[in-house]
Amino acid sequence: MKGSLERELKLQVPAGFALPALGGEPLAPRVLDSTYFDTPDFRLARARVTLRHRVENGRGAWQLKLPHERGRLELEQRGGPARPPAQLRSLLAALTRHGELESVAHLRTHRSGVLVTSGEGRPLAEVVLDSVALVEGGEDLAQPFEEVEIELVEGDDRVLGRMEKVLRRAGAGDPEHRPKLVRALGLQLAESPSPDTSTAGGALQAMFVLQLRRMLAHDPGTRLGRDPEDLHQLRVATRRLRAFLRAGRPVLAPEWAEELRAELGWLGDALGPVRDLDVLIAHLLEEAEVLGSPERESLQALFERLEAERDRARTQLLAALRSERYFALLDRLEAAAEALPLTDADVSLGEIWHAEFVRLRKAVNRLEAEPADEALHEVRIRVKRARYATELAEPVLGSHAGELISAAKRLQDGLGAHQDAVVAEERIRDLLRGSRATSAHFAAGRLVERERARREEARAGFQKAWKRLDRLGRRTAKAR
Repeated sequence: MKGSLERELKLQVPAGFALPALGGEPLAPRVLDSTYFDTPDFRLARARVTLRHRVENGRGAWQLKLPHERGRLELEQRGGPARPPAQLRSLLAALTRHGELESVAHLRTHRSGVLVTSGEGRPLAEVVLDSVALVEGGEDLAQPFEEVEIELVEGDDRVLGRMEKVLRRAGAGDPEHRPKLVRALGLQLAESPSPDTSTAGGALQAMFVLQLRRMLAHDPGTRLGRDPEDLHQLRVATRRLRAFLRAGRPVLAPEWAEELRAELGWLGDALGPVRDLDVLIAHLLEEAEVLGSPERESLQALFERLEAERDRARTQLLAALRSERYFALLDRLEAAAEALPLTDADVSLGEIWHAEFVRLRKAVNRLEAEPADEALHEVRIRVKRARYATELAEPVLGSHAGELISAAKRLQDGLGAHQDAVVAEERIRDLLRGSRATSAHFAAGRLVERERARREEARAGFQKAWKRLDRLGRRTAKAR
């Protein structure tokens, strides 16, 4: 299965629009016949995911487009037109769940355009004008609509910006964020009204909506396994939801909240080992770069064992993501995003935030002069909870919230580096047990030295980072 990351911008254009002179080379005209697949209630379209079977010049292929922070990830796979390939269906399991994928529309696109090049002849972007019609029985069902698409070939977003300015001067309109399918069918994918985030219940519900959206956005990439960041973001969203359930205990139905926290904990336990190994392997590979070539080679067996362990953990993770338990958890999260079971308690967002911050301060005050590694790890967990509580209460904390969140993140990152160093040293020692290779022990010893230095550096910066966070927290509490 081929894959590429697209960075593109679409613009609305009036009927009869013509591309201005852009320089470069004309592209050959194309006719693209695309059959779009979705669930009957358009769950893919609502998630800004596109699944289609596209035919050009008699050759067909399946294309799956997934949202990505840096554009859109496009996957392509050969296959007959009747049913999406199993591998693509499996990537969409969290979105479709028990809904069947079916053909929902046939669009025909007439495309013309130009390959824009630099002064040196380097390709920069493809700028195309699409005329798109909804087709049934070989006939257009309605007047075609047109749009311009700029797809980056090389360079950064400044190229997109320059092309947009030229096209707008020629009569192009605002950016067009709707996929072709949504526009062709006239789908109204309006989201539910935003809750009142000045109340504890409303803020919690808004966070459920946001974190569930992030989970579903990063689930396909986690299954695909090409970018570790997808797994990381899925895990972060899961942890945030657990933290919000904990912070919101005063206003949430207790039994419901604890059951949901337990299920999110199960998911976190499934995600954690793979993510931890991703981080460990990437870090140790980077650290090993300072060693000489013979020393790096002596550590090859160590890295192979870590990668084998990650492969086993990933197999277990994929089994969890395919399970009915996971799909039931997503169903419960969707229901919570629509309506949270709240108590009658009159507790404000400010009170929820302050209680979490007080718990953090008490944990820090319990630290000894030279705290144990485990104690600092516990403080890190408390910092993370306080940070998420600040995010939850941001609508009522005012201008202080952003600074407070940044300070909490800095402290959390420092303590995270400390914990990563502790874990890395432990894992290096565990992996070397039973090994008789002197060269591997020597190289590993140098890595352990670097991990200890990283741990001490993190410890040295702890008090300064904590004092700043504590000062900001006290100031925010006074301003409430």
